[in-house]
Amino acid sequence: MTNKEKVIERAKNTLDIEANALISLKSRIDSSFYEAVDLLLHCKGRVIITGIGKSANIAQKIVATLNSTGTPSVFMHAADAIHGDLGVVQNDDVVICISNSGNSPEIKVLIPFLKARGNKLIALAGNDNSVLAKEADFFIYTGVEKEACTINLAPTASTTAQLAIGDAISVCLLELKGFTAEDFAKFHPGGALGKQLTLKLEAIAEKNAAPKVKENASIKEVIYEISSKRLGATIVTNESGKITGIITDGDIRRMIEKGSDIQSLQAKDIMGHNPKTIQKDELAIRGLEMLEAKNITQLIVVDENENYCGMVHFHDLIREGLK
Repeated sequence: MTNKEKVIERAKNTLDIEANALISLKSRIDSSFYEAVDLLLHCKGRVIITGIGKSANIAQKIVATLNSTGTPSVFMHAADAIHGDLGVVQNDDVVICISNSGNSPEIKVLIPFLKARGNKLIALAGNDNSVLAKEADFFIYTGVEKEACTINLAPTASTTAQLAIGDAISVCLLELKGFTAEDFAKFHPGGALGKQLTLKLEAIAEKNAAPKVKENASIKEVIYEISSKRLGATIVTNESGKITGIITDGDIRRMIEKGSDIQSLQAKDIMGHNPKTIQKDELAIRGLEMLEAKNITQLIVVDENENYCGMVHFHDLIREGLK
């Protein structure tokens, strides 16, 4: 077997082991899991998550997920906790302690101090008979049959299991709290994700020129408006300013290909009727979805009274990093 074949086989085997580990955990989701989630749901303080080694790394990820989905959480390293950082824990906080063995020395030292403070303790451990499992108020099993590594020592499947249980807790809390996409956006104002959740079409349209001609405009005027505004189209309005159509550069090309008499035509003669519009307060990502669904390249942005606010081109949305 070549190295390439060995690598591919080992990678697939790793995924099989970890996938099977997660599937086996389903049978261990019981009333204790529900009670732990219910405790977190009604927690008046914060969720403090602690661990040692690789479990500490998983704890940090779970903290990040909980914070981003509406459950205030803080990471506390178990080793640092017993050297002063225990002061971060307040009276109303709930503590989640993660340990595969459940018998790590730092964890065993930490438990009595937490219980003495009166904080509720949730254990995520892979050993039913461990000190952590027995001392916790609620125990959630995260054990696996074996690790994915060939020596069965490096935390691989076990940390995947811990992370998945953390995700399960987070998703349950999210649903119970009625957490919405709008709520999610409040915690993610930056980056591409932030733009998807917060950037509105009005902000993009305001940066562009707003191409517009009247129904009786000459084709020369139409061509100039499309070219000068550089959006590949112009809207057409009646005398009262109401949008009645749209003309794209494609419409101009097709007109020329037909050999039409440009001098005798007006905008109303070649415009597309009943153009699609979108409200200015719609998210830009919704605009992108509309463009792709309708197979068009321009969006006509309007206000609540259907007044013309501007135009957004497909390329504008690409430049904003929405695709």
